[in-house]
Amino acid sequence: MRNAVILSTGAYVPERIVPNAYFDELLGENVSDWLAENVEIYERRWAAENQSTADLCIPAARQAIERAGIAPADINLLVISTDTPEFISPSTASKVQYELGMTNAGTFDVNTACAGFVTALDIGSKYIKSDERYNYVMVIGAYAMSKYLNMKDKKTVTLFADGAGAVILKAENTNDRGFLASELITQGQYYGYMGIYGGGTFKPVTHQVIENQDHLLKFVQKFPKELNPEMWSSMAVNLTSRIGETPASVSRYFLTQININSIRETMDRLELPHERAHTIMHYYGYTGSACIPLAFDDAVTKGMVKRGDLIVFIGSGGGLAFASAAFRY
Repeated sequence: MRNAVILSTGAYVPERIVPNAYFDELLGENVSDWLAENVEIYERRWAAENQSTADLCIPAARQAIERAGIAPADINLLVISTDTPEFISPSTASKVQYELGMTNAGTFDVNTACAGFVTALDIGSKYIKSDERYNYVMVIGAYAMSKYLNMKDKKTVTLFADGAGAVILKAENTNDRGFLASELITQGQYYGYMGIYGGGTFKPVTHQVIENQDHLLKFVQKFPKELNPEMWSSMAVNLTSRIGETPASVSRYFLTQININSIRETMDRLELPHERAHTIMHYYGYTGSACIPLAFDDAVTKGMVKRGDLIVFIGSGGGLAFASAAFRY
């Protein structure tokens, strides 16, 4: 059976480290203690002034290519998931394709906010499974949300950060490993709760939009705190059931890294140890579309994921979009 297997990973985070103490001075109050105690974020990485989303993607992609032992021209498709794109138009992927010399790769971007990487992984896997012309597909999750932060809004400025993670999928005729199943769910009633609402056709950039700061990231309404744990645990049960497994048989879970408590509650609902879900937000902050591939790369490079392991990716993001995928690594 033709299937999509995970061949290699790559990752990149900016050099600039922003510790919690930075926000104590910026906001004029002690937020360090709250961040450390409640969300367990101690520092994060922000892009330099002259770094864009493509600049984050390129080194992550290059690392994945080098680890795969292939050439850029071997890539048949490049899919970038991001909601902080290089431009409104054209796609970020087209620029990255050119800069890396992926001369034989088709390209497009995917925006399902922070569920984007898992959504793109699902798409890339199905390209391989359904069309023999696609033998290598690169999927990148990228995030440069520091460019869209209101420096006076402590609800957002302290959490969000930048980075990119890449995965190369390879076509193999195998029943033993690779893509197993996926699920996409959207609860669109939450579309207005969090996002960047200025700059598109609904609110084109005007002086009023800028004055109201609608071109920056906003939490407009508070999401129900039980929403992510309920959805994530439900998706884990459904996904593993479909492939004849149980949540307990999953070696590692890679979940959206915005709230450590939501991750732990999800593991509690699944009756699994907390460490079964690998986390990296402690030193990288919340990196949106990039957080899951960054966590996956970290686990792979540390030897925490081995060939033959059953792994599950579950992402959620504004919209409100949810995406899950199971692989035999």
